[in-house]
Amino acid sequence: MTGENWEAWLASGLRVLLIVVIALTVRFVVRRAISRLIGRLNREDRQRGTGLLLNSERRRQRSETIGSVLRSAASVLILGTAAMMVLSELGVQLGPLVASAGIIGVAIGFGARNLVADVLSGMFMLLEDQYGVGDRVDAGEATGTVLEIGMRVTTLRGDNGEVWYVRNGEIKRIGNLSQGWSTATLDVYLAADADLDRARKAIEAAAEELSRTAPFDEMLWEPAEVLGLDSVTMDTMVVKVAAKTQPGKALGVERELRWRVKRALDGAGIELAPTQVVADATAKV
Repeated sequence: MTGENWEAWLASGLRVLLIVVIALTVRFVVRRAISRLIGRLNREDRQRGTGLLLNSERRRQRSETIGSVLRSAASVLILGTAAMMVLSELGVQLGPLVASAGIIGVAIGFGARNLVADVLSGMFMLLEDQYGVGDRVDAGEATGTVLEIGMRVTTLRGDNGEVWYVRNGEIKRIGNLSQGWSTATLDVYLAADADLDRARKAIEAAAEELSRTAPFDEMLWEPAEVLGLDSVTMDTMVVKVAAKTQPGKALGVERELRWRVKRALDGAGIELAPTQVVADATAKV
């Protein structure tokens, strides 16, 4: 009887060892396959180069994050299945265990529904590539540069240096200010009796000079364009100027363009609107 028990325990132990070895082997193979797939996708992205909406580094970070999530999910699934098989081999009744786990899971689900919503939102944000690390975004609750994208929280760096932690489930809409292109706009307030033709030529000359000056020649996708008169009053005329820039570069282009337009207008002897008139017009807006 003792010999039979010993043989049964030995056979059971060998089966448990076999389950563990197979589970670890499958886990290693699956994780390695996921890593190779992510690496191949990154290489294909680098070979295709960059385009309007394609940022190689951001896509690499996104694919690495998704790969990490897939590897973790695969590990949990494989090791969890192996654990259930080991318990079954050791004679543990899985029915009551599964029922208890189901009840506990339902209770946890009710208590952690916000956490589940955050995680699901984070997964969809990653899969849909709504934004990436380094992008400047408007998340409604906060605006800033993305420092980190977690499964539960997105971390932003604000304009004044503050760090915002925004739960993914609370983000109802997201504005990505780093995709596509940005627009630099400038309102030039001229005196009511200013020569519009000379002003237009001076502004266009300043814009053309800016488009040939480094580093703004790379920031500007098109030379700044005088759109025309935006408004006319008895005291002032407002000329609207706009330029299409690289994402996130509009503010710097606006400042430099404003500097150059002011110098060009001064050189052409064109009078700007009085300061108080400009302040009153801005306040009304």
